[in-house]
Amino acid sequence: MGAAMFYHLTQRPLDATLRMLLEKSLAAGWRVAVRGTRRDGLEALDRALWLGSEDSFLPHGMAGGAQDARQPVLLTTERDVPNGAQCVMAVHSAEIAADEVAALERVCILFDGYDEEALAHARGQWKALTGAGVAAQYWSEESGRWEMKAQAGS
Repeated sequence: MGAAMFYHLTQRPLDATLRMLLEKSLAAGWRVAVRGTRRDGLEALDRALWLGSEDSFLPHGMAGGAQDARQPVLLTTERDVPNGAQCVMAVHSAEIAADEVAALERVCILFDGYDEEALAHARGQWKALTGAGVAAQYWSEESGRWEMKAQAGS
């Protein structure tokens, strides 16, 4: 059974935090699906991920191509993960269900700490997932570095 990790962004932009988490996930040998709610938002992340330094190449692609199943990181608006992802990273308030968390190694939920709607959505997801028995951790970068502030489940 997997776990849900909530990342409350207040210091670094989404693309920087996403890059860090994607690099760690790939180093663990996982395939990843980055799930968003808007294609234009994912296209902006796609562009930002290509702009990393040469020594931090991050192989990824947008869903809808002929090579979706081969992508180590697939950006998508769909729940389906044709790349066989072991980890899903939810951005832009994308929905995550308890059964998904159970079927994956990890789910990461990244949300903007300065967006009231995103905060409310993340709180609702925390309540729904932990209420369904999902193990979850809440991480904050408020101090300038990532610190776990809360934990629920086993």
